[in-house]
Amino acid sequence: MDVHGTVAEGFEPVRDAFAGNFAALGDRGAAVAVYRDGRKVVDLWGGARDVDATDGAAGPPGTEPWRRGTAQVVRSATKGVAAAVPLLLHQRGELDLDAPVGEYWPEFKAHGKERVLVRHVLNHRAGLPVLDRPLSPEDALDPLRGPRAVAAQAPVWEPGTDHGYHALTYGWMLDELVRRVTGGRGAGEWIADEIARPLDLDLWVGLPAAEEAAGRAGRVGRLPEAEPTGGGPRLRPKRAVTEAYGDPASLTRRAFAAITPFPDQNDPAYRAAALPATNGVATADGLARFYAALIGDVDGVTRRVRLFDRATMERARAKESAGPDRVLVVGTRFGLGYMLHGSASPFLSPGSFGHPGRGGALGFADPEAGVAFGYVTNGFRKTVTADPRAQALVRAVRESLRRTGSDVDRV
Repeated sequence: MDVHGTVAEGFEPVRDAFAGNFAALGDRGAAVAVYRDGRKVVDLWGGARDVDATDGAAGPPGTEPWRRGTAQVVRSATKGVAAAVPLLLHQRGELDLDAPVGEYWPEFKAHGKERVLVRHVLNHRAGLPVLDRPLSPEDALDPLRGPRAVAAQAPVWEPGTDHGYHALTYGWMLDELVRRVTGGRGAGEWIADEIARPLDLDLWVGLPAAEEAAGRAGRVGRLPEAEPTGGGPRLRPKRAVTEAYGDPASLTRRAFAAITPFPDQNDPAYRAAALPATNGVATADGLARFYAALIGDVDGVTRRVRLFDRATMERARAKESAGPDRVLVVGTRFGLGYMLHGSASPFLSPGSFGHPGRGGALGFADPEAGVAFGYVTNGFRKTVTADPRAQALVRAVRESLRRTGSDVDRV
């Protein structure tokens, strides 16, 4: 398998780790990009753009090559992109993070949700990770029905008192909140207008018809679980985690089953919808460049662009929730919309913030190191927050920083 692209001097360990993901960890098609101080220092891709058979493919299954502009569904890595919208609205003085959601969205107040604050949506403390009546795939793609279902749902714990990952409901709450504040523009449209276009990002929450017709998105699918090489241990989930995923009545199962059955992620209708929790489509460069703009200036279409001012960046990564997660059943740490570095989701250093996508994708920024990272893949695994392929690349970035003379004690 040939690795394509370039790395700056000193970042060769990332290229080695990327190739190793194909050789030892079963990657089928993937890309990784890294920015340092606003400059791209890693831009690699390889493998096949489609993980499985495609209708009308010009060759055997999975043999059409991944190209520089190949994009993929990044699942919950979408959450980190979407989180920028309410934070930027706050930065502009248009949204109060400490206001009740019901001030902007009156219908949301039903069933004891008057005390849910805007920040509770972002820090996973709203108490609304499940729907008593899951949505069908058709209903889930409707921009009105998801928010209505959440507005009609009673909290499963007292809002603000505990945290648990809002795997799917996060997106409906955030999207409707943004619509109410902006007068009808959803998060996907806002991202396209205010983030992706100024920064020239290959990143969408709601893939446009023209990009779909151009074949920008490859097919995603489940990979078999890889056995470790070199005699290393096979990591197994804790018993409590296994039991939670196996119990239909658990918050874990119910949170991920808020859409039942889950839509086909290769369906153009799914990619065209705007689900800010799950269906972002991005290149590795688009994801990394987005995070680079959260922490510093990046060359845009017509000017240098920085999205977050210093106060917003610090607000995004300040610890809001930490400890046992009522949904994921492991210890998690969240800022406002972003996962923070920790054992469940290791990034580069304690100051890093970002978001993984279930099964593989990862995007994050580390302000102290000046690093922004994006990894996308078409092969999903069972991992939720710490995929071994992404982690191998993060370790390689850390080694590259040592080689290039960074103060590694801080990362």
